[in-house]
Amino acid sequence: MRILIVEDDSSVSYWLTSKLQACGHHCTLVNNGQDALDAVSREAFDVMVLDRMLPIVDGMQVLEHLQHRRHPPILVLSALDQPDDRVAGLRAGADDYLGKPFHFSELLARIDVLGRRAGLAETHAQMLNLEDLSMDVVSREVRRNGQLLDLTDKEFKLLQVLMEHSGQVVTRSMLLQRVWGYEFDPQTNLIDVHMSKLRAKLDKRFGLPLLRTIRSVGYALG
Repeated sequence: MRILIVEDDSSVSYWLTSKLQACGHHCTLVNNGQDALDAVSREAFDVMVLDRMLPIVDGMQVLEHLQHRRHPPILVLSALDQPDDRVAGLRAGADDYLGKPFHFSELLARIDVLGRRAGLAETHAQMLNLEDLSMDVVSREVRRNGQLLDLTDKEFKLLQVLMEHSGQVVTRSMLLQRVWGYEFDPQTNLIDVHMSKLRAKLDKRFGLPLLRTIRSVGYALG
């Protein structure tokens, strides 16, 4: 999974990153709440691990800002761990709350649960729309400007992930995990080949290109 870690204690964030990456996850680190909000607005993540006591914008303010915006499931990880602290965090929008100190195995289990829950919620969306592009997830029909697009299974799944995160950068690792089930990048041109074919079907006959390549990172739609 692609995990955003928001933690201003570098010793904690680097230790956590090394442990999560050893389990096959991909981590992005930021050390303040404003950078966390900026990261979520431009890039897709499966889960956010959020400390409460942060500089510039604190964790509770981050939760408040994200309440009415698209964002990944949020696990608050904080030394503020009294019952009132946990209740306040959950009511502010956190999906889960874990106190410090913690056992890594419990944190990992909670992250896995949140990631699976988010994946199921996204697949339950029946209609996805962007500009003149529409996708019916149930009938598996994709239309652009009213014209039916003939997509393969992999092209459909790639487009579905991109539409679920429209306007955000979706990394190659996330696409590999969501579409092929790979927990690592096999360093092949697998994605490039399928994306090239998808781009031809999606943009070639239409005036406004929707699919963008973000060099060395991934892809974005819109």
